[in-house]
Amino acid sequence: MSALLSLRGVWVEYGDKVVLEKVDLDVEAGSFVSIVGPSGAGKSSFLRVILGQEVPTRGSILLDGVPLAPECGPDRGVVFQRYSVFPHLTALRNVVFGLECEKAPLAARLFGSARRAAEEEAAAMLKAVGLGDSLHLYPAQMSGGMQQRLAIAQALLKRPRILLLDEPFGALDPGIRADMHALIRQLWSDYALTIIMVTHDIREAFSLGTRVLALDKRRHDPHAPHRYGATAVYDLQLDRKDRKPLGITVDNKGNKLEAAL
Repeated sequence: MSALLSLRGVWVEYGDKVVLEKVDLDVEAGSFVSIVGPSGAGKSSFLRVILGQEVPTRGSILLDGVPLAPECGPDRGVVFQRYSVFPHLTALRNVVFGLECEKAPLAARLFGSARRAAEEEAAAMLKAVGLGDSLHLYPAQMSGGMQQRLAIAQALLKRPRILLLDEPFGALDPGIRADMHALIRQLWSDYALTIIMVTHDIREAFSLGTRVLALDKRRHDPHAPHRYGATAVYDLQLDRKDRKPLGITVDNKGNKLEAAL
């Protein structure tokens, strides 16, 4: 596999506070990278500079060898921990809205054949994430897992090269979380995604990832804790051939148990 994303000498600073320092990484196409580390280690800042929400203070980020555009683009999708959906829109309208935004400012709404095509595309994506029977439900009528499936459908609609996940399953109950693990693995395979996921759950990081990166500070100064930033202190490549596939274990009565590693 080739390097899809390259970070070279990336620093993120807010005034005199250093959050990330000298991050040098290559992310291969098709990989699933789990990011772990203590609170305040710059994990979310790491995602934001890749997404384009922030520009690194120093260094460069390349996508396919080309400098990353300094704004969010369709080549990158993101799913946050809290369900980033519009409460006043149905599931179908939530996903169609992404296609309408693509046409703005020339048109605020889609009409006629263009609207029918958009709704068919959105419905197909909702079916792919397990919401094929929930097109006309509003977020308030959905469980947390369903809302997160909707957020994933929104993120995947434009077929991004990279899917960024910022603790997407942290607010879910264990059983629903296991279902979401199986879903994201299936979507990763079906859509040939490259995924970068931040998580505080070490088990989740190793269960889902083909690679685990630990962000932390290499150096500490108790008199000036803001002086040094975090970088990748561990970089573990995982051989998934030696591990059982992630899925849902059931007992002889069909009751769900925990996800298998």
